[in-house]
Amino acid sequence: MKSLEERISRAIWRHTSRDWINMSSVDIVIVGAGPAGMTAAKYLADKGLKVAIFERRLSFGGGIGGGGMLLHKIVVDEYAIPILKDFNVKHIYDDEEQLYIIDASELMAKLAVGAINSGAKIVQGVHVEDVIYRENPLRIEGVVIQWSSVAMAGLHVDPIFVSSRAVIDATGHDAEILRIVAKKVPESKIVLAGERSAYAEVSEKIVVERTGRVIPGLYAAGMAVAALHGLPRMGPIFSSMLLSGKKVAELVVEDLKPL
Repeated sequence: MKSLEERISRAIWRHTSRDWINMSSVDIVIVGAGPAGMTAAKYLADKGLKVAIFERRLSFGGGIGGGGMLLHKIVVDEYAIPILKDFNVKHIYDDEEQLYIIDASELMAKLAVGAINSGAKIVQGVHVEDVIYRENPLRIEGVVIQWSSVAMAGLHVDPIFVSSRAVIDATGHDAEILRIVAKKVPESKIVLAGERSAYAEVSEKIVVERTGRVIPGLYAAGMAVAALHGLPRMGPIFSSMLLSGKKVAELVVEDLKPL
């Protein structure tokens, strides 16, 4: 008779292996389980697309968790309310400031639950160190992944690959995937202007406007958009992050239709 210890290990290996085989090729890879990434994941999965989110940390939520300077509340404006309703996130209207108040932990948890319930897979502790690209015509066709712990330890361990029809950079302020492509795929002609200082009223609007395809197969959402286009930051108001996630999902769905 197998020991409980053996059965535990066999069950974990068996089902993890099944997941990774299933994720060797997906429709969309989203890098970063922050507000834009998880929002995009739900709306893409709702369309029946196979979605994997890779998050380098052992958590999700991106910048949500810290609230504003470790205060556990964040705000959105009226344009984000339909998305909050889609994710069943409670919100309170502040009459004096004309903003909606959200508990940071609830938003993090319900964005994740919404994405997972729609069929997206979130895998934590995975570092995306490179992309897969093709020439003539130029296109991004997946990502190169490694365990975050391996990257942190500085070990030389070869990564593995995940093929996809689209990759979304939702890594936030660092725009990690865009930076990789700008450096290693020069024919992409990507130049990151760098994020500017705070101007919330402008940034909340223009980040959503500039969300979209960067080159074929590669998209930017959330604060990666600000880093790419030299847009201002906006601090602990998250309307544009949610709206950017929904917009990029709509654009990806439209682009993948003919395939």
